[in-house]
Amino acid sequence: MLYSPKMLRAIALILPLLLSAAMRAEDWPQWRGLNRDGVCAETGLLQTFPAEGLKVRWRTPVGWGFASPVVAQGWVFLHDSDLSDYPGKEQIHCWDETTGKVNWTHIYEVAYEDWAFEPTQEIGPVATPIVQNGKIYCLGRLNNLFCMDVRNGEVLWKRDLVKDYEVAFSPGMPSPLIEGDLLILFIGVKAGASVLALNKDTGQEVWRSLDERLTFSSPIVMTSGGKKQLVVWTQESVTSLDPAAGTTYWRQRLLTGSDYAVSTPVFYKDRLLIGGLMFQLNADKPGATVLWPASKAPARRIYSHTSTALFRGDHLFSAKSTGELVCVEANTGEQVWETDKVTDLRNGASIHLTPNGDSVLLYTNKGELIRAQLTSEGYKELSRAAVIEPTMPFGGRKVVWAPPAYANRHIFARSGKELVCASLEANP
Repeated sequence: MLYSPKMLRAIALILPLLLSAAMRAEDWPQWRGLNRDGVCAETGLLQTFPAEGLKVRWRTPVGWGFASPVVAQGWVFLHDSDLSDYPGKEQIHCWDETTGKVNWTHIYEVAYEDWAFEPTQEIGPVATPIVQNGKIYCLGRLNNLFCMDVRNGEVLWKRDLVKDYEVAFSPGMPSPLIEGDLLILFIGVKAGASVLALNKDTGQEVWRSLDERLTFSSPIVMTSGGKKQLVVWTQESVTSLDPAAGTTYWRQRLLTGSDYAVSTPVFYKDRLLIGGLMFQLNADKPGATVLWPASKAPARRIYSHTSTALFRGDHLFSAKSTGELVCVEANTGEQVWETDKVTDLRNGASIHLTPNGDSVLLYTNKGELIRAQLTSEGYKELSRAAVIEPTMPFGGRKVVWAPPAYANRHIFARSGKELVCASLEANP
């Protein structure tokens, strides 16, 4: 078929638009991204970073806390604290994703203990907010729960969980999740309300479950054995619940201190990894058996107390609490290789692993972003760039622990002083 010059010009104009539309971009509306699995499925990202560093689109001052930013519907949200004066405040911010211009800020008073005002603490919200259908749900460090309109910050409903459930202060504060019409919280109340499900539109309780203590680990919902299962890692167990009713499907006793029960459960095919403990899931009905390790020593059942492992095929990759990155056979738990080239080899090191295409984005406690290939053959670093300056004093140096958000070909990273938006777009 022959095209006229006019048609060829039209195709030349339209083709770039079609190709651009085919390039996949997506929001990061909750803890660990769109599907809560730590995957960045975007295309059109830099495979190697500029020698001069990533191009910063905007940056803005923020307060203390460890909650990650989330990005949805053209807005960026962050929950932090302002402890410049007693009794203290917590803040929920909303910025324009493109410009960093403030859209709204919701401020409310909190009553932190005196020790929280020490700069060495950087105390503040830990739970990462979640955005869905024009609403944002935020859980503060002292258990103030808000449902707000993303457009203007109007409070649609709120709950004081300390008053309503006698929630005690805890360092851990897992991030909430939404399943159907339910907002599910892991709050660790011993009075049978360790896990709580509220109607996401009204805030009214739908069910409560478990009588176990809180950890830092954020729960997930997976489908296995023909059922959706809510997996919760407490200080006493790993428990699978029916997310619709809160009833227990299965429970494996697992005694773990809250400082070590930090990573998010990782589900892949018929396997479930909890820290460094691998379960084989039952294919016919909800159930699980321990696959490895045989040892019940806590040190053998934890890889990292700052980061979550990554499945890739028959292997998994994880930071160790002392900073090494390891590759392990998923079937046996046997270590294949180890590298000390990612971050510093000290307690408190973190390596947040985010698969993107055929390589992985690694974000470290040093505020550095790395793109690398992770295979059973070894670690191959492709590029590295500094993103943000760490601010949290720990172990004789400063660290940044909050994982970033990856959205619409940008990285959004926070410290105790600022939020940075930098471009990852290959062809801006």
